Amino acid sequence: MKYYFLIFIFCGYFLHAFGHQEYELNEGWQCQNIKKVHATGIQLSQVSFSLDHWLSATVPGTVLTTLLNDKLIPDPFYGMNNTKIPDIYNVGRDFYTYWFVNDFHESYPQKDEQVYLNFRGVNYACDIFLNGHKINAQRHYGMFLRQSYNITSLLAKDEKNRLAVIVFPPDPVGNPNGGQGGDGTIAKNVAIQYPAGWDWIQPIHDRNTGIWDKVTIEKTHGILLENPHITTLVPGKRFPNSKSQEPAIIKASIDLENPSTHTIEGIVQYNIDGQIENQHVNIKPLSTVHIKFPDLTFLSPKLWWPNGYGKQPLYVVMFQFVSVNGQVLDHETIKVGIREIQTHWNNHTRSMQIAVNGQKIFIKGGDWIVSDAMLRLSPERYDVEVRFHRDMNLNLIRVWGGALTERPEFYNACDKYGLLVFQDFWFSGDCNGRWIDPMKKEDQWTRRNYPDDHALVLTSMKDQIRMLRNHPSLAFWCGGNEITPPNDVLNQLEDSILPKLDGTRYFFEYSNTDSMSYNSLGGNGDGPYGIQNPDHFWNYRTFPFNSEVGSVGMGDYASLERFIPKKDMVIPIENKIDSVWEYHKYIGYDGQIEHYGKPADLRQFCEMAQLVNYDQYRALAEGFSSHIWDWYTGFIIWKTQNPWTALRGQMYDYYLDPNAGLYGLRCGAEPFHVMCNLSNGMVMVVNNKFNPYRNIMLKIITIELDGKINPSNTQLIYVSPSSVQSFFSVEDQLEALRRHGGGFLQLQLIDEKQKNLSENLYWISASDGNYSGLTNMSTATIHFTTKLLSNQSFDVTLSNPRENPVAFFIRLSVINPKSRQRILPVFYSDNYISILPGKTKRVQISSNSSLKDGVLTVSGWNVKRQEVKVGY
Repeated sequence: MKYYFLIFIFCGYFLHAFGHQEYELNEGWQCQNIKKVHATGIQLSQVSFSLDHWLSATVPGTVLTTLLNDKLIPDPFYGMNNTKIPDIYNVGRDFYTYWFVNDFHESYPQKDEQVYLNFRGVNYACDIFLNGHKINAQRHYGMFLRQSYNITSLLAKDEKNRLAVIVFPPDPVGNPNGGQGGDGTIAKNVAIQYPAGWDWIQPIHDRNTGIWDKVTIEKTHGILLENPHITTLVPGKRFPNSKSQEPAIIKASIDLENPSTHTIEGIVQYNIDGQIENQHVNIKPLSTVHIKFPDLTFLSPKLWWPNGYGKQPLYVVMFQFVSVNGQVLDHETIKVGIREIQTHWNNHTRSMQIAVNGQKIFIKGGDWIVSDAMLRLSPERYDVEVRFHRDMNLNLIRVWGGALTERPEFYNACDKYGLLVFQDFWFSGDCNGRWIDPMKKEDQWTRRNYPDDHALVLTSMKDQIRMLRNHPSLAFWCGGNEITPPNDVLNQLEDSILPKLDGTRYFFEYSNTDSMSYNSLGGNGDGPYGIQNPDHFWNYRTFPFNSEVGSVGMGDYASLERFIPKKDMVIPIENKIDSVWEYHKYIGYDGQIEHYGKPADLRQFCEMAQLVNYDQYRALAEGFSSHIWDWYTGFIIWKTQNPWTALRGQMYDYYLDPNAGLYGLRCGAEPFHVMCNLSNGMVMVVNNKFNPYRNIMLKIITIELDGKINPSNTQLIYVSPSSVQSFFSVEDQLEALRRHGGGFLQLQLIDEKQKNLSENLYWISASDGNYSGLTNMSTATIHFTTKLLSNQSFDVTLSNPRENPVAFFIRLSVINPKSRQRILPVFYSDNYISILPGKTKRVQISSNSSLKDGVLTVSGWNVKRQEVKVGY
């Protein structure tokens, strides 16, 4: 009988498939400040204890999130409201020390059932009580370290249970004195550093104290499957469009815990796309075993590729433990992508070069802080933000070291959209002692040894590596932002922890290390962080794999209205910046806006700023791309998103409303792209793809300000794979436009079927470098119609009559007809578009919410605002 059972299991059939249940405790929480509670955790965690006058609590969430949702504090992201909220440094830690209580129903365990209580993140320390019992023998510390407790014996027989958690803030909390990370002492904790303030954010006054991540109840039937690990090897050089792929190698392991008092025998196995590996095991009482499966040769794999290079198929992997009587005691499901990431040192650029599945990838990345500064995290918001990065034609996100190891939901979105991830650990050059800093409380050598508890750092690192290592998007680990961890931590991480728990990903000791990007120029090895002349990106060499090169990024007038009070909606004047603008970290445009004339009001200033945003980020992407494999192997923009209402370094605002920088970057970073270095007129084509482009028509047109289209110049070209090629100069045509006050240059790549593969429109200044000609352009009256595709998507077709000038820099928006506010978030296949006389453009618009009752608004530089109901 045992023989036949094993055959039955090997074939992948199971008698029972419900060995694992899990649900989240995210409703019904209440909380109260420690000063108002005069009871012990033992007392509080008994259902008979009254919770009258307690607050409704938000879990997952922080204390500030709860206070905001209960309307006890104003929105800290609006205006100067944040200054009205007491800071923990001034009022003391008890002010933000809270009890959190949750009453939940859970059936009393039967037979071999085991029940676990899991916390995925508490900041910073906590004691936990259930039904009159203390669960954790020692106080828990550490923001990132997960907790799991077997609560089987503590559950109530009447199914009415009460959980009570007291959460203590970080200690020390740090003085938010205006320095990067305040006085630096926040880094003595194993926690995020930015809540003490930075040059892009004001302090978070509770330092994000709270049960900030998921709390779950998990049930099994005796065996607990833990720490599944899948790695994939893809030998050779692969192509995304191959009809059939050579096999890949799957390596798998998992831990099995037996919490019972008797030996358990059975089969542990995993199934990926119908291919199965299994092992027979005996697990002794109160023990954990590590199971390593034989390598699996996976036939005809569908390979996972970064964005812009191929698709991102994901496979479901099911691990199961089946007892000798055929019962599934536990199962664990994960999603994986089959891919292999390789790194090679490029001796020519003197920087690291990345390959995926044997093909070299030019890295185009964005620096990421966190989705929300108050840690109001959700799968839906992660999906939107990562999708925006996909739409920018980026292929990597770097998670900055002063914030989180990002959540699995963030990585799920990166897996879905093809964004590689460069994950820093929790160190920064500012707080951890790289530079002398008079704002810091302690000297560099002392700060160099932060955090205080190195054992906790190492334990937290191990835990977070296990949590994230199965995601195909996770490409690199990094010791910290601009600095390594302390030597004892670094050595164990690099020599022991990562090889044992991962072993497949390259480890950078810090974000601008010479092993990533050799610094032959001096200085810090990354930056600069302000606006640059667009020509600079093309003609001046910077670091060969710059991990932080940044610029401006304020939104338009509608964006500013969401968080700047009406009285402060004024044009920022150099050396006389409005206090609200200054508080929200505005950085100037250094005269770039003045090239478009003197703005009459803030609305026009914002319109001009969008022109600069577009031009700045298009030039950045194009300038780096013009030197691929010669000067550079990649770049990462500081930064592409903001976790609060800041006025710098972002492609969309906190409310998920894109600015023109997103679309300028989308244009400049497209995988197959035609571009022009306006400083010398050289027309170039960059091909990031792995195949050549043949019989491509390169078409160049110049357009006068009055709409006159000059004769085109065309040339059939061949473009090699993974290369950039120069073709000819249009300097004479550009000079002719400049002499006449400016104009437009349009570049196109057209294939044999007359399909437009790439299009790029530059606006050309007058000879003095100013765009006075744009100011005097005639109005272009355009026509447009919409076609509803579904409740959540529609097409818009825009036409510019032949007798018009160029319809320039048109912003499309979808608004709610009642509130007259933009519906957010909305995804546009393109925006801030321009249409030549006699031409038509089609834009696809979609959202995760309904658009069928929305109103489309259209306005541009020389296009008066018009609107139409969607579907008309």
